[in-house]
Amino acid sequence: MRLQLDLHYFSGEKTEQATPKKREETKKKGQVAKSADLNAAATLLASFLALLLFGESMAEKMMNLLRVLLSKGLVLQPTEENVHLLFANLVKDAVVAIAPVLVMVMVAGILANYLQIGWLFSMEAISMKWNRLNPLQGAKKIYSLRALVELVKSMLKISVIGGVTFFIIYRKKEELMKLSQVSLKSSLSSFGELIFEMGLFASILMLLVALLDYMYQKFDFEKSIRMSKQEIKDEHKKIEGDPKIKAKVKEKQRQLAMRRMMQDLPSADVIITNPTHYAIALKYDETKRDAPYVIAKGLDFVAQKMKEVAKAHNVTQVENRQLARTLYKETEIGDSIPEDLFKAVAEILAYVYQLKKKK
Repeated sequence: MRLQLDLHYFSGEKTEQATPKKREETKKKGQVAKSADLNAAATLLASFLALLLFGESMAEKMMNLLRVLLSKGLVLQPTEENVHLLFANLVKDAVVAIAPVLVMVMVAGILANYLQIGWLFSMEAISMKWNRLNPLQGAKKIYSLRALVELVKSMLKISVIGGVTFFIIYRKKEELMKLSQVSLKSSLSSFGELIFEMGLFASILMLLVALLDYMYQKFDFEKSIRMSKQEIKDEHKKIEGDPKIKAKVKEKQRQLAMRRMMQDLPSADVIITNPTHYAIALKYDETKRDAPYVIAKGLDFVAQKMKEVAKAHNVTQVENRQLARTLYKETEIGDSIPEDLFKAVAEILAYVYQLKKKK
């Protein structure tokens, strides 16, 4: 098992779920899990529901439009102004009549798209890609698993629509045989009800097929964006930075800090030491601060280096093991000394100032 995992790692096999960064990048490119059939089924169902809700009033308005067209068309003289005014009014009334259906279809299309991918606008998805015109790429798509799935899906849609149509017509075959014996209005009404029933049931079943298609599209999309362990590692390095580079940067920063610290060291008033391990350089400037503050600190090798620089620049060194250890642990460069150490530091500074006066 261990060997198999190692082989997966080194072979670059894409076995890992995509990271959030990879998902965000693919989404910006317009690559998302989406079923076009779901949008089509939702708009088809919305159109039939709109006809169910507003069909009667819409039919009445359209009949009124027809009456107006026939009545005014026969009465008005066919001048350019009259014809233009008549058709402008007819178009306006027709738009008002079919507006509920258009609105419901538009809302259904937007909602179906939003529920799948949310808000997304990508210019890259609609940009021209010349490799799409490559016949070899097209041949690969024809003989691929996706092509087989599309074929099965198309056959399923044809079966659903054909089955629903056959079932409803077969169930109402006796009514259809009697239509020749009724009035034209009743015949048209029966045909309208039949077409509406077939469309409504077919759209509902198509919506179920589209939901299955969306589940497959999501599965296929997740599979297509999988990453190998090496890709995840490389992405992590890219985000966090290469550990070797980060170590070099830290080392460079440490060297610069050390150089600045050694440059400030000659201005110290005193260096408190623990002979072999600690060295703390203090300075007191009443014009800048109310208390002495640390301008340099070091441990072991750095402490020895500080003592050498201090000796070269005649900076007084005072040995106090406990105070040096405490200052090293409780303060950083630039910090004022803690209040509980004021007395001990003040005694050392007083001693240093006395030495300077004597000199």
